[in-house]
Order: sequence, then C-alpha cells, then structure tokens
Amino acid sequence: MLRIGQIKIPYRDGDSKIYTTLLKKLHIQEQEMLSWRIYKKSIDARKKHEIMSVYTVDVRLKHENAFLKRNRNKNIQKIEYKAYEFPKAGEGLLKHPIVITGSGPAGLFCALMLARYGYRPILLERGMDVERRQDVVGRFWETGEFQPDTNVQFGEGGAGTFSDGKLNTLVKDPFGRHRKVLELFVEFGAEPEILYVNKPHIGTDVLCHIVKAMREEIIALGGKVCFESKLTDIRTEKGRLTSVCVNDHSWIDCECLVLAVGHSARDTFQMLKERGLPMTAKSFAIGVRIEHPQEMINQSQYGMDRDDILGSAAYKLTYTASNGRGVYTFCMCPGGYVVNASSEEGGCVVNGMSYHGRDSGNANSAVIVTVTPEDFPSDDVMAGVEFQRFWEQRAYTEGKGRIPVQLYGDFCESRVSQDFGEVRPVHKGATTFADLNRCLPTYVCESLKEAIEAFGDKIQGYDRKDAILSGVETRTSSPIRMERDGELQSEIRGIYPCGEGAGYAGGITSAAMDGLRIAEAIRKVYRPMDESYKEQKKR
Repeated sequence: MLRIGQIKIPYRDGDSKIYTTLLKKLHIQEQEMLSWRIYKKSIDARKKHEIMSVYTVDVRLKHENAFLKRNRNKNIQKIEYKAYEFPKAGEGLLKHPIVITGSGPAGLFCALMLARYGYRPILLERGMDVERRQDVVGRFWETGEFQPDTNVQFGEGGAGTFSDGKLNTLVKDPFGRHRKVLELFVEFGAEPEILYVNKPHIGTDVLCHIVKAMREEIIALGGKVCFESKLTDIRTEKGRLTSVCVNDHSWIDCECLVLAVGHSARDTFQMLKERGLPMTAKSFAIGVRIEHPQEMINQSQYGMDRDDILGSAAYKLTYTASNGRGVYTFCMCPGGYVVNASSEEGGCVVNGMSYHGRDSGNANSAVIVTVTPEDFPSDDVMAGVEFQRFWEQRAYTEGKGRIPVQLYGDFCESRVSQDFGEVRPVHKGATTFADLNRCLPTYVCESLKEAIEAFGDKIQGYDRKDAILSGVETRTSSPIRMERDGELQSEIRGIYPCGEGAGYAGGITSAAMDGLRIAEAIRKVYRPMDESYKEQKKR
C-alpha cells in the first residue's frame, strides 16, 4: 500500500475530486488503481481567497514497486497497514466476572471489548442511564434541582457525554488503538468521516445514542450494566483484591477491578486513599470559559463569517505568561454552549458543550492556567481536590448558586458587569454577574488577562471588552494519579487504574484508548468466563 500526501483540492469541491486528482498526481490509468481510501483530511486556510482541503490518501496499485522506482517523491511512501489486534487469552482462570466501575469512555470501551471476547463483565455506574440522565441534567439547567450522582460529570457515558464530543488526541499510537476507537464509534452510529478528518467531533446529541447502543451490546453479549451503583469500598487479602462494595451494602467477589471512575469521583479517591491504593497528586489547569460570536472566529480563521461546507471554525492558542505560567485554550466548542457542570452541592463548575450541528451562534473555549502540587494547600495526595473545591465553592458563593459571569473588560478592572454588550451568552444553566477575580487565585487571573490580550494579536477581537467570561473551569483533568506498573495493575494486585480519573488520559479518545489497553492487559492474563468455568469444573 502507498500513502500519498499533500493532495490539495479546493474545499468547495469536497471529496468528489479525490479520485481524478489521484490519477493525475500519480500519472496512472484507472485500471492501475486497485483501491483507495482517505487517511487524513484537513483544511489549509492560510490563503483566505484560496482555501484548500488537504488529503493524505492510502492507495493500492497493481505494480507498486515498479511505480516507486520511477517516482521519487517525498509525499509518496510505501506503508504496511497493520490493523488493531486484540491479544490471545492467557491461562489464568477467573472465578468471578471482571468488575468495571465507571461508564465513561474508558470503562465503556474496556467493557465492550471484554464482552466481545467472552468475559461477561459487570459494569458499575454511580449515575443513571443516559436516557434518564438527559432528563435530570436538563431539569438541573432549567430549575437548579441538583442530584449528586447524576449530573454533567456522573452518569452513563461519563463527563464526555455532555461535551463537544471531540475525538482528536495527541497520544502516539503504534498499536492501532486510536483507529479502533474511531471505528467503534462509527459502528455504533457516528459519521464515517470521523475516521479521517483532522478534528473529528460527534456532539452530545449523537453521543447519547452511541452510548446507549454500546451498553445494549454489552448486555446482549452476557455482560451486566448496573446503574445507580457506586463503588464504596474494597476488600483485599495479602495485597490482592478479593471483593468490592456497592452502595455501602452489597459485596461482589472479584479478582479484577477496573477503576475508570472519571476525574470528579472525589469520594472514591478518598476511599481508595484510605484503603492504601498508591496515588500521587498531579498538575492540572484552572481558569474560565470565554465566549465570542462564532462569526468572528470564522472570519479570523476562514476570512468569511460563515460557510456551510467549512462549518463553525475552531482554534487552539497557547501562551507563556510573564510569571512563567502556561496558559492555553482547552476543549474549544465551536457553535457551542457554556454549561453548569457542577457535581457537588455548594460548588460551581463550568464546561463547554456542542451539539452535532455546532449552531448555537457562539464559540466558547476554556482559557486555563497550569497549576502544580506546589500551589496546593498541603502535601496530601488529595490536596489538588481541596484546591479545586475551594475555588468552586468561591464561584458558587459569588454567583449565589448560579454561574458567575463577567465581561472581559470588567474582569480587567475587577468590576461587576451591569449588562451584556454585543456578545450575547448561550448557557445551559442560570447565570448572574459577579467578579471572577474573587473566584480564582490572583496569579491565575493575572495570567488570564495577559494571555487573552496576547491572543487578541492572533485572533482579531479575541480580547474584545464584551467577550463573556464564565467561571470556574477546574475539571480539566484529574488532580491525582493512581500508580500502576508495567502490567497496568496497582500495587494492590487485581486493580487496574484506567482512564482520565486515574491520570492516564485527557479526553474522550485517549480515555477510550486506555480502556482498550486495560482490556488487553486483562486478556493476556485470563481466559474468558466460559473457558474458566469449564476448566474449574474439570479440576
């Protein structure tokens, strides 16, 4: 197979011109082309008057070696395509089903792969199924009625369900897990273009259907999915897991527990700390959400206010403040909403969310500042959690239970805003004007002001005085890391820390990939359930 890069086509021509362009670029006849597929697609908008779609395409030719001899082009490479392979089963015998706690992408993809290979896992989720979860979250945004175990952070699909559904990742992937994750999303209802577009996304509305379909297959394959079932304790014997407790009263015997609890499971972190699970505090980032008109971002990125083919434009910005702090945009939501993503009484957290159509009229992104364990109030492993909670409670107090918002110009002057300007907010959840300088550390506020001014040099209008800030964004990643060894197990044997909550992922795709990795690690040790039962009966 050959990989052909830098195939440029005017974006309005879409994918329809790829085949004929390939033939011309390679100087071959149709009969020489056996097959082709798009490997990657991106947009080159550096020349606003001549925006191009840029493709990398994999092709099979009849006589590839002969073709390569007469074509010495750095954009044409011979490749060996290797599909994702799930490993062969080990010889270990399972007396009990594998338990997975958390149905975010890490837990869900881990459970799906194990179910497909006969392991019949038990998937525990502290929140509700995605259908009821949508109703509960919608009611919270409308009325403020809060449920601690079913909200934007907790429930089927995890925190990523109420997000933009972005699937890009920077994780290096020599094993094909990234491609496998995307293929599974497509299998369960995502559009095939996510397999190759540069910045794939699904959207909350589509993700909800995909999550439900994956759950139904796990059950059809003999697995169990238990909602409103929170991991509340574990038992060990001689350094090895023996059972887990659900909802403080029901014990389940198991040899394997996959901890895919997500970055907001603070009560679970505390319990695991008390049970001696090795963990360390880690760096993360905090800040605000910033909103601009989507047309302004489109104009900057594409040179036009809107275009039906290009859709809503995205951006990614970074800056190093004079105090040495890294500042960057995160989880940018084109055509999205700022949402109340709180998961504790008395705290306020915001996040960004987009539907598949990305058509709210506003662009929003987190603008966040790196914080490290040196910033936390103590050396305790849970100090990062306490750091988050302190500022979330401040935001809740300043907003009187609503999302505190402030115009950027007023933020710079530490002045409570009185009215919105030309930028009109699009939020899920009630808002009120407040001074966000009181909701974040001084060094974070100083870094934000400096960075947003600098970002205005890159995107005209980014630092406009009526840009809307909302606070606070604190759940960018887990504040702890659960230690695991080369076999991906904890020091407590049989426990497999997994995904974003365990400190090994940073988004939907990387979390799902880590779920596959954990499923592989378990597969290498144990036989499927039916084989384990049969072997034990023989003995």
